Amino acid sequence: MSQTLPLLVTHSGSFHCDEAFAYVVLRQALGLKAPGQDHRLVRTRDADTIKQGDYVWDVGLTFDPGANRFDHHQRGAPVRDDGTPFSSAGLVWQQFGEAAVRALGGGEMSATIAADLDRAVIRRIDEIDNGVAGSREPLDLAALVGDCNLTWDTPAEGRQQAEDAAFLEAVALLEGVLRRRVDVLRSRHAADAMVVAAHQASADPRVLELERGMPWKNAVFAHELPVIYAVYPVPNGNWMVDAMPPEPHSFAQRLPLPEAWAGLQEGALAEASKVPDAVFVHVRRFVGAARSRAGAVAMAREALRIGGLPPA
Repeated sequence: MSQTLPLLVTHSGSFHCDEAFAYVVLRQALGLKAPGQDHRLVRTRDADTIKQGDYVWDVGLTFDPGANRFDHHQRGAPVRDDGTPFSSAGLVWQQFGEAAVRALGGGEMSATIAADLDRAVIRRIDEIDNGVAGSREPLDLAALVGDCNLTWDTPAEGRQQAEDAAFLEAVALLEGVLRRRVDVLRSRHAADAMVVAAHQASADPRVLELERGMPWKNAVFAHELPVIYAVYPVPNGNWMVDAMPPEPHSFAQRLPLPEAWAGLQEGALAEASKVPDAVFVHVRRFVGAARSRAGAVAMAREALRIGGLPPA
């Protein structure tokens, strides 16, 4: 163990998403800033150096969380409950993920956000690194990190230093992704409670009235709310009428805005909808707007009536 700055060790040469992501997680969880400033980062396959590491991942052929060893290349390496093999990112995340999320502003939702990220991001890194992913995308995280590696025809002279610099470029990319994803999930969970409360206060359970724009569709699905339209303000002063999709990731609507309104604006829409301050309805009928909250609510209620739904 080092007696000066903590020594963090991973392997040298070409790098993958898992060890770069694991380093991001360790830095956040341990409160480290930059190599050479408050810790040492060594990328090597030298056995003696690996033994001296305070934190070692993706190299060393040992998994021992108590000793801060997180390799997954050895026989008997750990797997998830469903048999999916861990990568070094997954192993480090199990130990340090929640602390990393907390350091990135996850607050009281840190454990929940860490679990969300494990399901949606970390597992995917594990699958790709271990060759068990069912498919690959050219813009997935692993591909973007792979593009940070040196090309085959990079001159041999100074290659080690160039590889280390490229590794830190990949780390910066992943740190930005993780930081933004934590913030998105934190805000999404915060919105969940606000959406439920707003729904309870809405005059018609089919028209969700929000005081401000926020992620609302996931909360509607999660709580099985009977929402058809959501009404909320946007920065330009208008109030949106947003149609609810029938299922997650669908581009359809439970009830599109009326066909007679499609593509209309201003006066033409006001006449067709009988809402004086109606502004527009998208030609695809999934969203519209009025200049006031009352106008947007009136559009939603008229759309329900035209759609054949009885008054609430």
